[in-house]
Amino acid sequence: MNKALLVAVLAGCTAVVSSQPRADYPAAPVPFTDVHLADSFWAPRLERNRTVTIPHNLAQLIESRRVENFERAAVAMASGQEGQFCSVFPFDDSDVFKAIEAASYALAIKPDPALDRQIDQLIAKVAKSQEPDGYLYTVRTIGGPPPQPWVGKQRWSYLYLSHELYNVGHLYEAAVAHYQATGKRSLLDIAIKNADLVVKEFGPGKRTNPPGHQEIEIGLVKLYRVTGNTAYLDLAKFFIDARGRAEGRVPFELDGKTQLLYGEYAQDHKPFVEQTEAVGHAVRAGYLYAGAADVAALRQDKAYLAALERIWRDVVGKKLYITGGIGAAGAWEGYGPAYRLPNASAYAETCANIATFLWNSRMQRLALDAKYADVMERILYNGVLSGLSLSGDRFFYPNPLASFGQHQRTPWFTCACCPPNVARVLTSVPGYFYAASHDSVYVNLFAEGRATMSARGTKLELRQKTEYPWQGDILIEVVPERPVGFRLHVRIPGWARNQPVPSDLYRYLEPPAGAPVVRVNGAEVRPPVEKGYAVIDRTWKAGDKVELSLPMPIRRVVAHEAVEADRGRVAIERGPLVYCAEGPDNGGRAANLVLRDGAALTAEKRPDLLGGVVAIKGVAEALVEKEGRVASESKTMTLIPYYAWANRGATEMAVWLARDPSRARVAREPGLSAKAKVTASPKAAYPQRVNDQYEPESSDDGTGYMHWSPQKGNLAWVEYAFDAPVTVSESSVYWFDDTGGGSVRVPASWRLLYKDGQQWKPVVLNEQPGVAKDRWNKVTFAPLTTSALRLEIQAQKDWSVGVHEWSVR
Repeated sequence: MNKALLVAVLAGCTAVVSSQPRADYPAAPVPFTDVHLADSFWAPRLERNRTVTIPHNLAQLIESRRVENFERAAVAMASGQEGQFCSVFPFDDSDVFKAIEAASYALAIKPDPALDRQIDQLIAKVAKSQEPDGYLYTVRTIGGPPPQPWVGKQRWSYLYLSHELYNVGHLYEAAVAHYQATGKRSLLDIAIKNADLVVKEFGPGKRTNPPGHQEIEIGLVKLYRVTGNTAYLDLAKFFIDARGRAEGRVPFELDGKTQLLYGEYAQDHKPFVEQTEAVGHAVRAGYLYAGAADVAALRQDKAYLAALERIWRDVVGKKLYITGGIGAAGAWEGYGPAYRLPNASAYAETCANIATFLWNSRMQRLALDAKYADVMERILYNGVLSGLSLSGDRFFYPNPLASFGQHQRTPWFTCACCPPNVARVLTSVPGYFYAASHDSVYVNLFAEGRATMSARGTKLELRQKTEYPWQGDILIEVVPERPVGFRLHVRIPGWARNQPVPSDLYRYLEPPAGAPVVRVNGAEVRPPVEKGYAVIDRTWKAGDKVELSLPMPIRRVVAHEAVEADRGRVAIERGPLVYCAEGPDNGGRAANLVLRDGAALTAEKRPDLLGGVVAIKGVAEALVEKEGRVASESKTMTLIPYYAWANRGATEMAVWLARDPSRARVAREPGLSAKAKVTASPKAAYPQRVNDQYEPESSDDGTGYMHWSPQKGNLAWVEYAFDAPVTVSESSVYWFDDTGGGSVRVPASWRLLYKDGQQWKPVVLNEQPGVAKDRWNKVTFAPLTTSALRLEIQAQKDWSVGVHEWSVR
C-alpha cells in the first residue's frame, strides 16, 4: 500500500490519531515489503510458503470446519436459536485469523486476485458472525453444548482457559496486516469494533481478570499504531500489569478449588515487573514478553525493561535448546526447571519458538544489541524452519532433538495453532533482516537481496550478495541517493565470535579457527565492535562496499554440565545451522553412533540432498549387538541440517551424539520381547513402544514409552502374544515416571500372568514385583511354557501409569 493511500485511509479511521510525537523503539524494523530476498535459501521458501503453505492452510480451515463456525454463529444470531459448535477447541477462531494475516502479507508482496477474493469472502463471514456490540467469539455466539468443559456460557467467564481474548488478539494482528496490505478497512473495522468493546469492559474500575493466554497485548499495540487510539495501548499495559494481582478479580474454579490467580502456568503467580524467570506455558510466556517489550518501548517503562532482561537471561542461560527450541515440559507445553532439557521428549513447540523469536526481535530493537539477534537467528534457522516440511504442507507441533521413529510430520492438527503461525512468520521473515534509526542502520541477518530504507533523511538501498547460510562471505553494497553520513552496524554473529549463545549454557569444544574480517572498498579495517556489531561510521556514497568474511568451520558444541541429558554428548554446528544424524543417511540408525573427540569432519555440498544442503561427513563408531555381544563398528557418518529432518518418513534422529560408548544406545538384535505381538487395555497410547528395545536412561526419559494418561488410578494391562509357545523364566519392567513434568508415576503394584489354554493364570514369582524408578525391576520364576504373557498394572490413586520397556526371557 503506498504512503499516500495509507495517509488517506488513516484519515478515515474512527479513532483519533494523535499528532504528538511519541516514544518508541530506538530503531524501527525495515518493513518486509521493502526487503527483497533473491537467494537460493530463503527466496524459494518464501515462494513455497505463498503458493503451497498458505493455500494448504486455508483449505484445512474449511475441511476442519473452523470456517463453518463463523457461518453457524451468523445463523444463530439471525435465527435466535442455539446451534452446535462444529470443531474441537474454542481457540479455533484464531487459526482463521492467523491464516488471514499470512495471506495478507503474501498479498503485500505479490498481487494475487484469486487469493484476494478468497480472503474478502472469509472476512465477510467473520463480519456476519460479529454481534452488534462488537463481541466476536463463535463458540458463545453459536451457543449449545460447549466443546470443552472450560468454556462458560457467559461472556468473559473462564478467561483462564477460554482463549476469548487470545482469539481477538490474533484478529487485531490480522486486521492490521490486511489493512496495510490492501488498504481495505473490512477487517480493520471489525477489529476496532471489538477492541472498543474490550476497552469498555476491561480496565481500572471495570473487569480486572487478564487473559489466560496472552496475545491480545500484541494485537492492541498494533491497533494503537494504526489508529493512534491510546486506549488500546493503555489496555495492553493494564492486562500486563494485572498479572499476579488479585484485586477486583472474579474468582474461578480450578481442580475443585476457587482461585483468583491463574498461577505459574499463565505467568500469573506474581506481578510481571517482579518476575525473574520464565515459567509455565511457553507460548503464553513468549507472547507476554513480546507484548511487554512493545509497551516498554512505547511507554519507556524501565521496570518492564528490567523484568524482560532478567527473564531473558534465565531463558538463554538455563532453558534454551541448542536448536533455539523453547519448552522442555510437554505436560504443560512449557518451561521446565533450570537446565532440564531432555532431547527426545523436548516439546519445543513451533509456536513457542515463534513467540520467542518475536520477543527477541523486539529486544534487539530495544537494546540495539546483537546478542538478541543471535538468538533470533538460532531460532529461525533451526527451531522455526524445523516446524515446516520441505514440501510446505506438513508440520511439526513439538520439535524434539532425538527420535526413535516415533515422530513424523502431519498435514494438520486438531489443535492447529502451529501451521498458520509458521506461515505468517515465514511470509514476513524479510522484515527481520534490518532495522534503522535516524542515523544508524542495523544489519541483523544475512541473505542475498536488496532493501530500501532511510538514514538522516536520505533514501538508500543496501544490496547483499552472499551464499549464507552455506558460506560466510557477505558483500554489502551501499547505494544512497546522495552522499550521506550514518553508522552502519553489521552484526558479527555470536557463533563467529566463539559463542554459540550469549551465556555459558553451551560452549564450543575446540578453539576458534580464524576470526571475522571486515573490509571497506577492498581495504581491511578494524572497526569498533559495539554490542556485537561492527560499526562503520562514514559518509557513504553510491557503490561503497563492505565485505564481511565469517570463517565457517565445523564446530563441536557441549552443554553446561548441569544439563544432564547432554553430558557425554556433543552437537555439531556450522555457521547458524545445527546438524543432526538421521537414519536414512546412517543405515537406519542414529542413537547408536559414537563421535569421538578429534574425529575428522568435513563439509560437503549436496545439491541432490533435501533440496540442496551442505552435509557434514565423518567416521563414527556404531554400537551393535551380535550374537549377544556388543560390538563397535567403524562407519561413515552423514549429518544434515536439523531443519531438514523427518522429510523422508519416520526414522531415528539425534542432535546430541555420544562422545563415548556409554552414552550411545546399542542397536540390539531382536530378542524374545521384540518378536511378540503387543496388545494393551483400552486407551493405551503407543503400546508398540514397550518392546522397541530402546533402553531408557532414566524413568523420566521421554523416549519410546507407552502410557495410559490421562486415565488415573486405573487397572491397566499390556500383553505379549507369541507365534509359537515359548519357555520363559524372567521378566523385567522399566517404569516411566515424569515427576516434575507430567501426571505419570510408577504404579502402586503389578503382577505377571501367563496364558494356559484360554485362561489367564498368575505367575508365581520368586521376588516381590518392584516399582523403583530409574532401573529395571526384575522378577524370576520357575520356567513355564506359554503362548502369551500379560503385565497387569494398578496405577496409583490420582496418577496415570506408563512403561518404557518390558523384557521377558
